[in-house]
Amino acid sequence: MNFQNKRAGMIKSSPSMAVSMLAKKMVSEGLDVIDLSLGEPDFDTPPHIIEAAHQAMLAGKTRYTAPNGVESLRKAIVAKFKRDNQIDYQLDEITLGNGAKQLIFNAFLSTLEEGDEVLVPTPYWVSYTDIAILHGGKPVLVECGIEDDFKITAEKLAAAITPKTRWLLLNSPSNPSGAIYTREEYVALGKVLENHPNVIVMSDEIYEHIITGDTPFVSFVSACPALKDRTLIINGVSKAYAMTGWRLGYAVGPKALIDCMNKMQSQSTTCPSSISQIASAAALDGPQDFVSMASKQFAIRSAEVTKALRAIPGLEVSDSKGAFYAFPKCAAFIGKKTPAGEVIQSDTDLSTYLLQVGLVATVPGSAFGLEGYVRLSTATSSEQLAKATARIADALAQLK
Repeated sequence: MNFQNKRAGMIKSSPSMAVSMLAKKMVSEGLDVIDLSLGEPDFDTPPHIIEAAHQAMLAGKTRYTAPNGVESLRKAIVAKFKRDNQIDYQLDEITLGNGAKQLIFNAFLSTLEEGDEVLVPTPYWVSYTDIAILHGGKPVLVECGIEDDFKITAEKLAAAITPKTRWLLLNSPSNPSGAIYTREEYVALGKVLENHPNVIVMSDEIYEHIITGDTPFVSFVSACPALKDRTLIINGVSKAYAMTGWRLGYAVGPKALIDCMNKMQSQSTTCPSSISQIASAAALDGPQDFVSMASKQFAIRSAEVTKALRAIPGLEVSDSKGAFYAFPKCAAFIGKKTPAGEVIQSDTDLSTYLLQVGLVATVPGSAFGLEGYVRLSTATSSEQLAKATARIADALAQLK
């Protein structure tokens, strides 16, 4: 019996999670695999956040909340946008989810009709397109390779928009490339969008506080305030505060859209965890020294990995401006043969080879919509990263 419907059959499981699960299986079999596949900080959640959760549980704050969450967290989010981005939002312009991913689900569930187009610059985070498809949308990929600094230009955006375009997805700092849009680049995109009033912007800013280069982060609405009434900003506590397992994301946007997303939330998970909400309020309202410390560490690691990868003949590596990934172009190795005589026919083959021979887990660029690249997470220790890049260099040197 076939249990899945047509839409379920059109999507795939998360490629990065699949690689990580395979890497963990190899580790359980006794192999010394270095897993650089998942984007997850290697730091522990700061103690004051854990203590806030502990005290909340002791105080009995373990019951359902409203779908849009507790007021203390929404007030903390309002304060965060005023403090960090100089943008004013109201409490009823905020919604919460069990991680940022659920908020993308709720937004598409609320807005997409069958066949609506979702513009997705490539490379993109692996789940964007599948979530759009699951809700009847049609992803329209706009290739933005290393020659474009992995960013969509105003010219490419103007050429891609059609009468069926419903959403434009932006992600800065980017997973997987680490690219950051400048204020000027956003303004140029905004001028194009002003001519297309039916296009909604989703700005994924989850890596806002992880800056590894000299380019400052700019929120899309800060650069394009005229588009605030049709922009949904996605953010959360997972990356900046090392809270991936707490599953708490937040989004801000026009009240009509937020109301609809809250309605969808009420019919799915009801609300995010009450304890995670209280912990997240403590994260946003509390001391921010952990955030700056982690960002500095990620910047150091990024520089070390970039230097090591650039020393490998055949790899083309751009400077990562933010997030915690390296995304080298590896097209020069496609078509080469392994020591076993097998031909590397794709970046997926190359990623598999690096895992089997180099014992380093990476994710192929094709999983992010851009063939000929691999993604490495730099969210682990410098010692592990040095060992991993040495293994990659050795494995690639064996290809003929």
